[in-house]
Amino acid sequence: MIPTLLLLGIMALVAPSMSYSCYGDVSTLQAPMVSCSAVRAPDCGLAMIRRTAEADIVRLRKYEIPIKRVARNLCLDPALIAAIISQESRAGLLLDNGWDQERHKYGLMQLGRQQQQSFGMWDSEEHINQGSTILVLSINEVRARHPTWTWDQQLRGGICTYRAKMGNLQVYEDDPCDRDNYYANSVIRRAQYFKRHGF
Repeated sequence: MIPTLLLLGIMALVAPSMSYSCYGDVSTLQAPMVSCSAVRAPDCGLAMIRRTAEADIVRLRKYEIPIKRVARNLCLDPALIAAIISQESRAGLLLDNGWDQERHKYGLMQLGRQQQQSFGMWDSEEHINQGSTILVLSINEVRARHPTWTWDQQLRGGICTYRAKMGNLQVYEDDPCDRDNYYANSVIRRAQYFKRHGF
């Protein structure tokens, strides 16, 4: 009996259950069709999001255990963390020694340089924890401002607030996704793909 419980505990540490998120199930979220415009033509549409997610999941496997540990500790869906990493840095593909091209944002989750001191190396568990903590704080900030919103609206708002904070933008308007709903939809689509593939 004890060895079985010990084994279950170890399994939970290495590959925790996907049902522990305090923010609901990303697989049930509706993400409207991602429309393409002349500006976004190279990086939009469901087919493009799927192709980039398929490519990114190979690189994300390197970070799967740290992502799941951070997710469990923060009561956050690991697929959502993976989706932010994919959206922000293509799981490190777009980075130069951890920095974006303008050297304004750092790490897998692209923390804004001007906003706070980054912890750990750009691809470390400490960095993933810091970015994920900011995501949780962003979701909770939207929940506090909009307690009557549905969980779906609060999560979307939290994702958009995370993006605004990383860009050092103030978010005071009624709907933080008014500025860029595309970002939230892209993150949600990626999260749903990653969840179906083990995150």
